[in-house]
Amino acid sequence: MRALTLTAPGQAEITDIPEPHPQEGELLLRVETVGLCGTDLNSFRGRNPLITYPRVLGHEIGACVQVGNAGIPAGTRVAVSPYTSCGACPSCRRGRENACQKNQTFGVQRDGAITELLAVPAAKVYPSTLPFDQLALVEPLTVGFHAVARGRVAASDRVAVFGCGGIGLGAIAGAAFRGAQVIAIDLDDRKLEIASMAGATHRIHSGREDVAGRLRELTDGEGPDVIVEAIGLPETFRLAVEEVAYTGRVVYIGYAKEPVAYETKLFVQKELDILGSRNALPEDFLQVIAMLEAGNFPVDAVITATVPLDRAAAKLAEWSANPAAFTKILIDMQGER
Repeated sequence: MRALTLTAPGQAEITDIPEPHPQEGELLLRVETVGLCGTDLNSFRGRNPLITYPRVLGHEIGACVQVGNAGIPAGTRVAVSPYTSCGACPSCRRGRENACQKNQTFGVQRDGAITELLAVPAAKVYPSTLPFDQLALVEPLTVGFHAVARGRVAASDRVAVFGCGGIGLGAIAGAAFRGAQVIAIDLDDRKLEIASMAGATHRIHSGREDVAGRLRELTDGEGPDVIVEAIGLPETFRLAVEEVAYTGRVVYIGYAKEPVAYETKLFVQKELDILGSRNALPEDFLQVIAMLEAGNFPVDAVITATVPLDRAAAKLAEWSANPAAFTKILIDMQGER
């Protein structure tokens, strides 16, 4: 069967791989739609230290059950959790398997979903009647929803989100879903427009406005109760700590690309909660599906392009050359051959 494989940095091609054979407790899925994300882009560029080559890409999955199991019949539409968990490490023992020490994510540490068939444990699928393109949006949105859960966001909170890419939009939508007032921050006007559609109450263009001044203005001089960093720059890592309210929460989703120097007295003076956020838990998948089923997310505005498998490698290269031009690229696995 055909698959999109990274054979080396900067080289993606359609390859032929063996069909999977489901084991006990697994479902055989026919893959319908797969989203590309920033991790895929970094892998293509050779900047993902977790990946080895060759590697089949893809972990944002909308699929249909081909061979049912565990009470999930053939024909069921599903979103898929792409992570593994060992059940024995400290994270798993604490019920936080999203941060499993031995996690293997589809398309990163193990071959992914941009292929025709996929075998997955029944516990890793989430049935829904959503269209396949929306099912492929579930996993990336859960990452932002999980960050909001880590930040204990409540309806009374004022939340600032640095970065309105796919992950940041998930955090914006997740905070708005909880009833919070949300401030979206980005350099891109179009992304800020989409952030408003996703639930942002206010937006700040960081290239034209004084971010710190505007945050104080919008929070009565106190600073946001929660700041979610979804960019991964040293300056935004620091700014989050500097501008969050006293006794506030800072949640980091992005990885800073270089070491970050802090004025650590702010950690103590403000008595901050500094939190990391990785992947997502089952409850995050269920919340995102509920949000999408309620029609509370600007799906059409987020999807920049949908291409068949035969054009996926070219679209990946185009994205790498001009990343600002795309919010979400979907691959239609059943499209033209």
